[in-house]
Amino acid sequence: MVILAQVSDLHFDGGRRSADRAERVMGYLAALPRPVDAVLVTGDVADHGAAAEYRAAREVLRADAPVLACPGNHDRRADFRRVLLDLPDGGEGPVNQVHRVGGVTVALCDSTIPGRDDGRLADETIAWLDAALGEAPDEPALVAMHHPPVTLGIPFVDDIRQRDEWRFEEVLRRHSQVIGVLCGHAHTAASTQFAGRPLVVAPGVASTVMLPAERPDGPPLDFDLPAAITFHVLDGGRLTSHVRVVG
Repeated sequence: MVILAQVSDLHFDGGRRSADRAERVMGYLAALPRPVDAVLVTGDVADHGAAAEYRAAREVLRADAPVLACPGNHDRRADFRRVLLDLPDGGEGPVNQVHRVGGVTVALCDSTIPGRDDGRLADETIAWLDAALGEAPDEPALVAMHHPPVTLGIPFVDDIRQRDEWRFEEVLRRHSQVIGVLCGHAHTAASTQFAGRPLVVAPGVASTVMLPAERPDGPPLDFDLPAAITFHVLDGGRLTSHVRVVG
């Protein structure tokens, strides 16, 4: 059994509020009697994409388990790669990574479009993902990214979702070992299906997006609700996800 903790949308901005919420989340994970096998961070680590924000995030995002991160629309690729991940300078190309955790392939895709809030998997990311999944066809796999490739019934989020999702779906249809897709971006816990697989959206750490039925006339973001995270339990070829609120 493999357990992953998914943390998303921290929005480090140089202030104490976002840092304090992230610190509470990481403190909660550090205090678990049974450590998770990896911490997965699905984007918007920084609020402005500044190097100082990534330096602050790097200090907070420490764990006994590997911390795996992909960028979101608020992130900037060069400093995300260089400062947060400590990887060689890759310019402005997509930040794609593959990791293996306890016999599970975890493919982290860069769904960002520099300078825009919506997302799309670039041609090189599509080709990279196809090849990465092809390297371990008999190993359960998860694909993670920032932008959900589906609508969630929240106009505020749906307007900036992942575009041209049919290209991503074609890749998944070729790789039956993929047991789930994990996303962030929506600042609300959600679950649906995509390409016949579970698609799980993690809640936000920095804030929560409200449903139209909850707040039809007010601002969509709530900054007072507590942070939350998702635990993913992988047992063989089955994915089970649990949301936990961190006060």
